[in-house]
Amino acid sequence: MKISVDHIQEKALTIQIDEPVDAFPVLSGMQADGACSFIGPVRGQVSAVREYDHLRVFGNVAVAVTLTCSRCLVSYETQIGSNFTIFFRKGSMGLETDEEETELNDRELVSATYSGDEIDLTHEIEEQVAMEVPFKPLCSETCKGLCPKCGNDLNQGDCSCGRDDVNFKFSALKDFKVSR
Repeated sequence: MKISVDHIQEKALTIQIDEPVDAFPVLSGMQADGACSFIGPVRGQVSAVREYDHLRVFGNVAVAVTLTCSRCLVSYETQIGSNFTIFFRKGSMGLETDEEETELNDRELVSATYSGDEIDLTHEIEEQVAMEVPFKPLCSETCKGLCPKCGNDLNQGDCSCGRDDVNFKFSALKDFKVSR
């Protein structure tokens, strides 16, 4: 998805997004790796406006996705989305290339550069979606998970296993015997 820089003026240029996930290499890679399964196109709206010496691109993106709960292993569908603002400057951002550590301010954290006559938003859009995919997805905040002994889904009901509290940190030492 590209925006021509010449079309961006003081009045916002707004573009509707309705792209298949295959148009975004990072998202296609996540799907191929099994991290999630996108079940619809990436949709949203992006606006771009010229401000002083930079271009401000802002908008929102959303996509339907199937995830696997990290507690009970049930697949569920949800919508993930993101609102974003990115400041684009032509050429380099002026950051030193030496090995010295520098602290970035808030504006530099949401800044990017472009070259040529257009801005390619593909990377920024896929990055916004990828950051919203949860690392440990949960089907609900109250998910009880699986029984550690028999593997039954505790959301469906209790199992017949004993409820003695097991500390998994030391479970390998449970049968450890010390001989003198």
